[in-house]
Amino acid sequence: MEIGLLRPQQQDAWIVLGDVGLWAVADGMGGWDVGAQASAAIADALATVPAAADIVALTEAVEDRLGQANAAIWDRTVRGARAGATVAVLLARGDGARVIWSGDSRVYRLRGGVLSRMTRDHSEVNDLLDRGTITRAEAERYPEDRVLTRAIGTAPRAELEVRGVDIAAGDVWLVCTDGLTTHLTDRDIEAILAEARAPQAACDALVDLALARGGRDNVTAIAVEAQDAAPLSFARSIAERLRQG
Repeated sequence: MEIGLLRPQQQDAWIVLGDVGLWAVADGMGGWDVGAQASAAIADALATVPAAADIVALTEAVEDRLGQANAAIWDRTVRGARAGATVAVLLARGDGARVIWSGDSRVYRLRGGVLSRMTRDHSEVNDLLDRGTITRAEAERYPEDRVLTRAIGTAPRAELEVRGVDIAAGDVWLVCTDGLTTHLTDRDIEAILAEARAPQAACDALVDLALARGGRDNVTAIAVEAQDAAPLSFARSIAERLRQG
């Protein structure tokens, strides 16, 4: 997790519960204090997710905790402090895997050297792109690319998207905030994940490149590698870029 070169405060948060099978990032929105508090509320809520009997129970527990965080953040908004946070979560157990997200924090999978984006940004520009109103080239220049259509704490109930995914030995997964993807293309991310010898090295290289290209926002990256011969078995998650500015 890196504060970046321009932001005076860290508004990103992360949580890693490898024994539970949970890896997540959150990116605060709003004024500096409330944005940081919003992302912290999400991380604190996810930190209480218990080990679950199966992927369904784990998913339900995460949705419940995100609902609690949403209610707390929304209460601050109702009282006048406009706040919110994006979130992206990777869940993995022996019986299945899911990604859960709201906003434009992302989850990627590198398999066989090929990168796939496993989440879809909840943003105005992405909605226009999906409807065919604008082209991909126009989307890259669109002036309102930061307008989100979903985030935790911006509505009375949490608006989440959930997707089932498959995980196999050799996969490398990346969970990150938009401070990374603002500066790096998917091709950049693919090259770095494919070339890195270890997840920590991948995180370092990704964050260093984001900073070299301007570091306009906080940057958080979690890399998780599936190493065991059995699918869905995670041998390690070297997750945190902890150096502060």
